[in-house]
Amino acid sequence: MSATSASLLARAPFSELQLKEIPNSRVVVSARHSLSLATLMARKAQEATLALRVREHFCVELPQGSQRAAAGEFAFAGLGPGTWLVTREGEEGVHFDALKAAVVDVGSIVDQSDGYAVLRLSGSGARDTLGKLVPLDLDECTFEVNTVACTAMGHVAGVIWRVDDLKDGAPVFEIAVPRSYSEYFWRVVSKSL
Repeated sequence: MSATSASLLARAPFSELQLKEIPNSRVVVSARHSLSLATLMARKAQEATLALRVREHFCVELPQGSQRAAAGEFAFAGLGPGTWLVTREGEEGVHFDALKAAVVDVGSIVDQSDGYAVLRLSGSGARDTLGKLVPLDLDECTFEVNTVACTAMGHVAGVIWRVDDLKDGAPVFEIAVPRSYSEYFWRVVSKSL
């Protein structure tokens, strides 16, 4: 008997979908394949110590409330009391070993990179497109850069945050949805363009 081995290769979310710039559209949609994600939670009565460790090791203040703070390749988005969505720029599959080592006794980390798919919407029409999908006020004065919200988006629960504007002042939003909904979510977004 010969041994047969099979290997499974992970497929990037949105990899087979038509993510392209639509002519005459004021929105650019792109997949964020180089973004790793993890959930960080403070252990009981350890939130202050966790914040201190993150400040010491990553030179960033953990945001309180629905805000996002970034330094270097890491960003921390407040999801709720003692809970953050951590994103890390870099090669696909980059893990959070340095973060785990820094907070091992005061926080818990779960890598979510394979559980979420992230889309970036940018351009002068991004607010109009997202306004069809989310029950949020995305006005410049209300949903400022580094604002975060957990909400339903086209009947899919997810997280939306705003990053720095483009050079021309157009807004940039990133949206994380469960990976299993990526195809459905892309169809909803494409119908809203």
